[in-house]
Amino acid sequence: MNDTHDARELLQHLFATQLQAVLATQGLEQPYTSLMAFATTPDLRRLLFATFRETHKYANLSGNPRAAMLIDNRNVHLADHYSGIAVTAVGPTHEIAPPERDEWLRVYLARHPNLESFVAAPECALMELQVEHYYIVSQLHNVRDLAM
Repeated sequence: MNDTHDARELLQHLFATQLQAVLATQGLEQPYTSLMAFATTPDLRRLLFATFRETHKYANLSGNPRAAMLIDNRNVHLADHYSGIAVTAVGPTHEIAPPERDEWLRVYLARHPNLESFVAAPECALMELQVEHYYIVSQLHNVRDLAM
């Protein structure tokens, strides 16, 4: 197997085991982070998340659509420093509009069926981070860059 194939397998496994991620956006004066439920598309090129339009994150993304999302497998143990994996995905975001919204909403709700009423609210936006790069950190200092 090559490194790209190994990295994709690692990402697929990590994303299958994690339900939440940290979304980082940039406001006018400072960065802002949010804990988010997320889902990924099978090709790993998109990370999906939902938010109400009247939030700091939505306002930040409206002003600057570039964002980062951190997904990790920490267990809150000291060993996490060496055995943990942290992945940062970076790229532009946008709100998904119909008819594409229906397709990606099914993917999102397959992962988070408990959020159906949340995403059905008219003020809720289904968002997409179009991944340009994944930065994969393992064993404290081993960093790989997977371009998408």
